[in-house]
This record gives sequence, structure tokens and C-alpha cells, in this order.
Amino acid sequence: MPHHLNKLTAVSVPRIKQRGLYSDGGGLYLRVTPTGGKFWAFRFMLHGKAREMGLGAFHALTLAQAREKAIENRKLLSDGIDPIQARDAVAKQAKLAAARTKTFRQCAEAYIEAHKAGWRNEKHAWQWENTLERFAHPIFGDLPVQDIDVTLVMKALEQKKTEFSKGENLWTAMPETASRLRGRIELVLDWATAREYRTGDNPARWRGLLDNLLPKLSKAKRIVHQPALPYEKVGDFMTALKEQSGTAAQALAFTILTAARSGETLGMTWDEFDVEKELWTILAHRTKAAREHRVPLSSAALRILKTQLAELNQDTDKGKDKKSQYVFGGRGHNKPLSHMAMRVVLQRMNRTDITVHGFRSSFRDWCAEQTNFPREIAEAALAHITGDSVESAYKRTDFFDKRRQMMEEWSKYCVTPSAKGSPKTPS
Repeated sequence: MPHHLNKLTAVSVPRIKQRGLYSDGGGLYLRVTPTGGKFWAFRFMLHGKAREMGLGAFHALTLAQAREKAIENRKLLSDGIDPIQARDAVAKQAKLAAARTKTFRQCAEAYIEAHKAGWRNEKHAWQWENTLERFAHPIFGDLPVQDIDVTLVMKALEQKKTEFSKGENLWTAMPETASRLRGRIELVLDWATAREYRTGDNPARWRGLLDNLLPKLSKAKRIVHQPALPYEKVGDFMTALKEQSGTAAQALAFTILTAARSGETLGMTWDEFDVEKELWTILAHRTKAAREHRVPLSSAALRILKTQLAELNQDTDKGKDKKSQYVFGGRGHNKPLSHMAMRVVLQRMNRTDITVHGFRSSFRDWCAEQTNFPREIAEAALAHITGDSVESAYKRTDFFDKRRQMMEEWSKYCVTPSAKGSPKTPS
């Protein structure tokens, strides 16, 4: 046995207490820290540079085991291989092998959970979940994220649905949705790569990859207007809506009466509602414009809120649940209705030709054609930002009093069956 190897013994090593570096020979050392901790290290020279590689703690690795690792590393060095890089490569492959059970769906859920705190409202997270659930997960949601390739991404983007025109696929029939789907798949795969759940290029990348495989869509074609009900038919629709029972139907009626966005209604909490002032204040973080929006409540809208409050108090008195913070609560304790809830009401009414968001257009058309209220008041009711940055900076009013008058007129119009048009309302 060469004299420069095996300098330490199984008996002497446990007795070493003093801080320092103790050689066993052949690059193997026992390092003792100031606090008495003991660790095995392999020190070597490669390309003229001194390197040190940790092998493990003394309590987890015997002297004999440490010597075996040192022998393996010396063999690698003799072949010109960096032991540290070789160890890291093995560890990475092991991690990837373990990660092969990580599915695209799991990665998508983790991505949404990690980022939703930075999104402006809950609806954005729902949109992510809905897009992936409808178009991505049925194709590769339950496959290992490492296995997602260009073929699978293309299959998702070019899938065909019965509601599409003959010969059309998702990319051409719903270009805005398809574009968002592609971007969301790309972000999830980037996240998975950063987490080392997958390796290689991103198969959902547009520039230099999918732009060579898919037709470019003009911006004009990608503008999709939400199907809206003509304002002349809103009264009849609201009459039919009264026949629908349940919280979702009440939420839909309230959304129409206030011309609100569906996410604002669903996320409405009782502390946003001031019964004395007949006011609903939507906080900035819940609005699309990221600005607080005050909504004057008409008598019809107030009746819905008071009905919801009475039902909530009745349920609480019966001991069913603790009081929910949400005005339009869902099935789960202290959770809002699902974003699909109002759409389901429309489906139940066989009105798949219109959308909830489209009622904002109905309201805007009514303002323009049936009232004399100025444009800026109607835009303020919809929480739209009008004018340039200078004009916005000097505008200090939200036309609240005039909007209250306008929303009361709109409510009267909505609850009147077969309305042919309200009288012109003075500005």
C-alpha cells in the first residue's frame, strides 16, 4: 500500500476535535469546523486550478466509504473528467427522472398559484384555469411536462370543435383565445424549465418556431366582440330571468342593472356595500383600470342586495354556515360563485347567443340612443378611462350624481317588458 494513502484510521478520526484539515492521502481530507462539525472533502487540481468537492458529513459517511468515493473521483480525473461536474450531472438526471411524474397540469396549477397574488383580480386566475382546462389539459394535461413537444402544442392550437365552421381550427376560429393559450403554455413550460422539471427548448415559443408553422393573424381578425343583446330586448330578457331561481340568477340581474363586469359582481363583499348611501365601492385592485370605482345603486339593484342579505341572515340564524363575506356566495364556505355560474344561467335559458359581458354593450347602446346623457357619463358608468393622460390628471369628478340618475333610468328600462325605449333623459 503506498505510503501516502490511508493516513487516517477508524480509531483516530472520532478523536479529532481541533479545527483543521486532516489528510488521508490521495486528495481525501477530513475537515473539522470551529463548532466541531466534521466533513469529508476531496481536493484536486484540474487545468491548473485547485478545486474542492464535498463528499458528505462524517456521521453519514464512514472512513471506508469516503475512501471509495475518493477512488472513484481519482479515476474520473485520470480520464480528464471534472468530478464535480460529473456529480452534478448525475444529480440533475436523477432530479429529471423524478420529475417525469410531474404533469403539465400540476405545473400549470403551481404556476397559477405562484403568480396569482400579483394579478389584479381573481378573474385573471380563472381565465388562466379555464383556457388551459378547455384547450390544453384534454390533450396533454396529464402527460409528464418533460414530454410536451411541438407536436402536442400544435395539436392544442389546431384542434377542431363542432362549433367551428367547417375547415377551421382553434387558431383560425378563435385567434385571440388561441394566442392566449399559446402564451400561457409557453409560460408554464418556462416555469417548469426554471424548476428543472424539464430541459430543452420551449416548444410553445412563437418567434423562430411556431411563427414558421402557423399563419400570422391580423390584428383586425383577432378583435372579437362579445355577443350582446340589443337593448330593446333587455326588458323581455329580465322578465324571463325572474323565472330563474338561485344566487347565480340574482348575480346576473345585478350585473345587468349596474353595468358591471362579471368578476366585479362575483367578488363583491358586504363591506363594499353601503346601504344608507345606496352605494357600491369597488376597490382599485378589483377593477380593470386599477382605480376605485363607485357605483350608484338603483332601487332595483338595492332590492337584489337586500334579498341576498335577508337570505344570508336567515341561513345564519338556522346555523347552516358562518356568515359569508361575499354577497353572491358559492357552495364552498366563504367562497364566491364560480365564474361559470352566470354563463350557466344563460345556457339554462337557451341564450348561448349572448354573453354576460355583452350586457355592458347593451347598456352603452341604450345610453347613446335613448338618453341625452353625455358620452363621458356613460363611459364613467362603465369605469372606462377616457381622454389622454393630461385630461385624466385634471378630471376630478366621476359624475356620480348624474350617474345615479342615469342608472335609475336604466333600471326602470330593464324591468319594463317589451320596452320600446325610455323617454329622452335630460343631461
